[in-house]
Amino acid sequence: MNLIPALEKLSPKRFETAVILKKLALARSKLAELKGVAASIPDQGILINIIGMQEAKDSSAIENIVTTHDELFKDELFPESLTNPAAIKVLRYRQALRLGFEQVNQSGLLTNNVIIQIQAVLEQNNAGFRNLPGTALKNGLGQAVFTPPAPETITHLMRDLERFINDDDCFAADPLIKMALLHHQFESIHPFYDGNGRTGRIVNILYLVKEGLLDIPVLHLSRYIVRTKADYYRLLQDVREQDAWEDWGLYMLTAVEATAGITIQIIHAIKLALMDTRHRIRAQYRFYSQDLINNLFTHPYTTIELIERDLKVSRLTATKYLDTLTEGGFLQRQKNGQSSYYINLALNVILTGEAIQGEKH
Repeated sequence: MNLIPALEKLSPKRFETAVILKKLALARSKLAELKGVAASIPDQGILINIIGMQEAKDSSAIENIVTTHDELFKDELFPESLTNPAAIKVLRYRQALRLGFEQVNQSGLLTNNVIIQIQAVLEQNNAGFRNLPGTALKNGLGQAVFTPPAPETITHLMRDLERFINDDDCFAADPLIKMALLHHQFESIHPFYDGNGRTGRIVNILYLVKEGLLDIPVLHLSRYIVRTKADYYRLLQDVREQDAWEDWGLYMLTAVEATAGITIQIIHAIKLALMDTRHRIRAQYRFYSQDLINNLFTHPYTTIELIERDLKVSRLTATKYLDTLTEGGFLQRQKNGQSSYYINLALNVILTGEAIQGEKH
């Protein structure tokens, strides 16, 4: 039960059943639709920031690192007063995702060096691959059901996984099938002392970018996993105990299809809110600019300082813009100590499904 199978020894034909091929076609179709919808937003930084934060929040929740949108967006504005350990970890996740995306975008490769850098940002250390035994996975009776491989084997196993990720000839299967397999392999190798789950889920998204199935990392895959956590861990173990690769592949394909559909809805809602806000501000105020709209949607919570920086205006002008938009019902002003910040109300409803109550003093 502690052996890590070589992925190259799996037969790709195992994933050519009618059920898997049908699910694969649905997942590919939905993913292609997501890629197209995401491209319809002119400023891609808006989606990278917003969807990236959603992904960071849900991926961290799988590890019982729980925080709220309000805490995250507020802490992003005021890092000097950041004290919530969960929010700190979630913000590091988004930072790690961005770093990985930049690296993969530049090189076209997803290497072990990139994976190590991602984990280093998540855990704020440079420990690299673990040199200690991994924590055994136990069942409800306290019995060890899986022990990660010994430290001396990790470099070899990760070198094989790196080749599996980057060499298209080593396994003749659709990239979505390969993503499912490499994710299971990574989690089983458990190459780091900590942060393996979050690192592995970032690798999932970056692999899809590497393969050209996404242009930017906007697949909100952790949303599905956090809602089916029991199935996720059960199916991981079923592969180890019963060689149930087909069931695992179906689960991951279903996750892609479902989360792509949800993300498409979120992007459509963001696009509609962006267009509505742009048209209304342009009709009502002389100070309309595309840079202003981009700021309000890149930063669901914004500040006078951000408006000053992004629009290159004075503090007085930035304050006037934000206060005027607050009076117009576009924003809501909140207090954080002596500082103020402004919430994009339309965007907040999309991200949380909740309306903001009165100003907090």
